Amino acid sequence: MKLHMIALLGLMAPLCSAAENRKVDTDFASIPNLVCLSLLLVTASIVIRRTMYPGNTQLTHRHSQPGSLQDAIVPLDQISGAPNTAAHVEAKKKLDKSMARGWGNWNAHHPRHRLLDALYGYSRYYERQKAELDRLQGLYKHVSKAQKSLLEKSIQYSKKFTRIDSLLKKNQELCTQIVQHAMAFYGISQDELDKHVKGLEASGKLADKISVSQALKHYVRDWTETGESERKTTFECLTTTMKELFPERTGDKPVRVLVPGAGLGRLGHDIANLGGFDVTINEWSMYMNIAYRYLESNRAKNSHSLHPFVDSWSHHSTHSNQLRPLTFPDAPLNSTSVVVVEGDFTTVFPQPGEFDVVVTYFFIDTARNLMSYLDTIKKVLKPGGYWINLGPLLYGTGPPLKLSTAKV
Repeated sequence: MKLHMIALLGLMAPLCSAAENRKVDTDFASIPNLVCLSLLLVTASIVIRRTMYPGNTQLTHRHSQPGSLQDAIVPLDQISGAPNTAAHVEAKKKLDKSMARGWGNWNAHHPRHRLLDALYGYSRYYERQKAELDRLQGLYKHVSKAQKSLLEKSIQYSKKFTRIDSLLKKNQELCTQIVQHAMAFYGISQDELDKHVKGLEASGKLADKISVSQALKHYVRDWTETGESERKTTFECLTTTMKELFPERTGDKPVRVLVPGAGLGRLGHDIANLGGFDVTINEWSMYMNIAYRYLESNRAKNSHSLHPFVDSWSHHSTHSNQLRPLTFPDAPLNSTSVVVVEGDFTTVFPQPGEFDVVVTYFFIDTARNLMSYLDTIKKVLKPGGYWINLGPLLYGTGPPLKLSTAKV
């Protein structure tokens, strides 16, 4: 199957419509006016088309046509409980199967093992953050007496430690709720978790405070009003592209969309809310997954709060900026419109030709082997399907393959 790429580049440019400026032939496609980022980011669309003759391929594109769109889905506001549509029930059955201890080899990479590690991390949030707070408070003792006198007289610096300690406890309350919900959702008993934690602590392994903190901060980016400006900068580019690629959509035959590396799922929900899209999101990290599952079942607008920045002391303009609470979600979730498939993107979608479009957002550079991602994208797309990508190629130190944008 021959692949054709549409590369979109945006640098300090406004969002424009591509509907009147798109021209495609069999060798090249361009969308010159669709530029929408304030950073140097890359958007790519791969169009795959099989003709009726085996082995032949051609590039095709649909021109935008005027007409009404189903622009909104009525949200399930102020409702709690896991979604139970047929698609959600089927996904849960597959998830339960993969979570069983007897599924595959039992090791640190097993989904249930990774889940237990994440539960350990959330359950020890305060303990791990308090240790760091105590370390910082200990360092403050080395400040000279004269300097300390000035700090206490002018800003009562030592009171900051007491205040942050109390807010870390508040965050632990949220973490505990996330743990309790996850244990019920995945069928983890307290005895099983205690045994796992005991084994980890006996081996000297500490709870992962960084992964927990990052997941909590994803609530900010994905599901608070504070994160709206960041989302708008990039999400709008993706959703505009989706609407232009699929101008005519119906609920009877929705466009099937896959969003791998979805984090806490906001992009998938924003796409679903356009109407006419059947969205599947995928995430490997259990720290992200259990945070999303909690939100999915407790989804009333602004029904939760946290203090996401109390565990980070850098880059704050004011003391109150560090301590401020944020509420989430800023919009109620219509969780029936999005299905979650947990696990490794390259292995959990065995069915070829399942999706009309794959949307990757700050994702492809996370691959250990980029070719495995590209192979999977090619496999899961239907003939004539699209790959839409936005994000940099910020590779880590481990990948054996680091392609340029042009080569991708």
